Amino acid sequence: MNDELTHVGESGEARMVDVSGKPETLRRARATGAIRMHPETLSAIVKAEVKKGDVLGVARIAGVMAAKRTSDLIPLCHPLALTHVEVSLSPDETLPGVLAEASVSTTGPTGVEMEALTAVSVALLTVYDMAKALDRAMEISDISLAEKSGGVGGDYARVDGTSSATYRGSSGKKA
Repeated sequence: MNDELTHVGESGEARMVDVSGKPETLRRARATGAIRMHPETLSAIVKAEVKKGDVLGVARIAGVMAAKRTSDLIPLCHPLALTHVEVSLSPDETLPGVLAEASVSTTGPTGVEMEALTAVSVALLTVYDMAKALDRAMEISDISLAEKSGGVGGDYARVDGTSSATYRGSSGKKA
């Protein structure tokens, strides 16, 4: 691994990384997250009884829109021409709550991890916004990168559901 900070200029200022010399490859990323809520709130969402409307449908669209606007939200992110964004929201009575997953892809010189993470985050925030009149105690949690592929840094996949995931770069060595 290179010990040099990539987003810091020679005089210490924050800067956007120049990716113009990097090869264009297929880049994919998948992120996940959850929102926990009272069982009655989940029931109202599933039965479409929330006054603001179709919570899961609106949150899905908000996630897609967020992925497309990530560079407007996260400083120093490159604007990317995304080729695919899919956001899924699944009610889970065992939480109780909603599980979110976003898959993003592009062909380009930089990855789409931030776009996938932003999609999940905004989708879950939208669920909160639409259902907060029923349950202000909802908790958004467990937002993480599940996997990514493409680029010279190699592929990444969480080994387990915790933050102690193992990263294996293109050389196959643990980083």
